[in-house]
Amino acid sequence: MYLIKSPLLLKWYYPSLLWNKSRTEKVIYLTFDDGPIPNVTDFVLKTLKAFNAKATFFCIGDNIVKHPDVYANVINDGHAIGNHTFNHLKGWKTDDETYIENILKCQALTKSNLFRPPYGRIKKSQIRSLQSLVLSPQSDSRLKIQYSRLNIIMWDVLSGDFDINLSPEKCYQNVIRHTENGSIIVFHDSLKAFDRLAYALPRVLKYFKNKGFTFSTL
Repeated sequence: MYLIKSPLLLKWYYPSLLWNKSRTEKVIYLTFDDGPIPNVTDFVLKTLKAFNAKATFFCIGDNIVKHPDVYANVINDGHAIGNHTFNHLKGWKTDDETYIENILKCQALTKSNLFRPPYGRIKKSQIRSLQSLVLSPQSDSRLKIQYSRLNIIMWDVLSGDFDINLSPEKCYQNVIRHTENGSIIVFHDSLKAFDRLAYALPRVLKYFKNKGFTFSTL
């Protein structure tokens, strides 16, 4: 059971997390979780480039280590990078010390000011710990960022591409029916999601581009 549109009650309960951006501008924020993965991430990059779209990739540290060339392609194409833990840990089932250590292990690779909890599952105690971290200011010439604190990023619209029982068309409809100005949308550049992603992503890009939207990084 999962919700396509993040409810207002959840946003109220976690007010310090970012769920969506400004509703006044026709900008959409596509995000991709769980990569980088050969072929799948490559497909995403090729599709984004065809529509002159930028996105944010929340990467698993272990996948960065396994596929450094794919990770480099994401950065070289001008997309933003986010931390998604080193081992895709679920916060609700992980003690705080182990969870934070795993995030910092990924942080050493991503050097990003963005973090998304896998499964969207994170304890309030873990949120407090992350928001109290003061990271050493540093920059990456490729990412062109400088930061001192992590921003925890959630989402406004969940495509459902990870659901093997969901049809590709339904995945596409999930996005176009629930997206609005400033929506943060979740896709997954993973093998599990690829059938639905490959169908929905180019159609989502075409649909919203024709309506005058642009696609930006977080």
